[in-house]
Amino acid sequence: MTVTIYALKPRFQALLRPLAQRLAASGVTANAVTVSAMVVSIGVGAFVIAHASDPRAFLLLPLWLFVRMALNAIDGMLAREFGHASALGAYLNELTDVISDAALYLPFAWLAPFGPLSVGSVVLAAALSEMAGALGPMVGAARRYDGPMGKSDRAFVVGLLGVLLALGWIGARGTELMLIVAGLLCVLTVVRRVRAGLRHDAAQDAAVPQQGEG
Repeated sequence: MTVTIYALKPRFQALLRPLAQRLAASGVTANAVTVSAMVVSIGVGAFVIAHASDPRAFLLLPLWLFVRMALNAIDGMLAREFGHASALGAYLNELTDVISDAALYLPFAWLAPFGPLSVGSVVLAAALSEMAGALGPMVGAARRYDGPMGKSDRAFVVGLLGVLLALGWIGARGTELMLIVAGLLCVLTVVRRVRAGLRHDAAQDAAVPQQGEG
């Protein structure tokens, strides 16, 4: 079993529950929180890209990623605990996460020696890992959150890179190495999520009596 930062989510939610209650009482919906997080993520990504020549701009990434994680937890609580769950919300939750991730990872493409291809590969691997998790219900499994490089883990890595770059504690080679490792771990995450879904599917098939049995 792979332990990831996602395992800390219940404790994080407990801290945020009072805020979620106040938002629900104020009429704020889960979908509004979801879409707002995406819009701000795009804005943050665009700002960092525009100021990529100044490493200090990358310090904005960990600051916003922490807030975004809080908003993701809050929209989930609003959906589950305050009756805001909807089919549209399910689509928005998956789609906006992929868009937000891409917006916050792409600024690294403006750092030498990176480019659209190298950073784009990480963006693609991250998107595939989320797709692999979201496809679980299609085979009767739950939505998969297996690691080792889930959404929370990627946020930690990107946030850490932002801090290290802003402080000048890491150079291009170190950043490149961390992104390569993160991309490879995303690929491993895809494999684990698919295999977990297939194991569940196989178990379901085994539990169904074959024709002529019984």
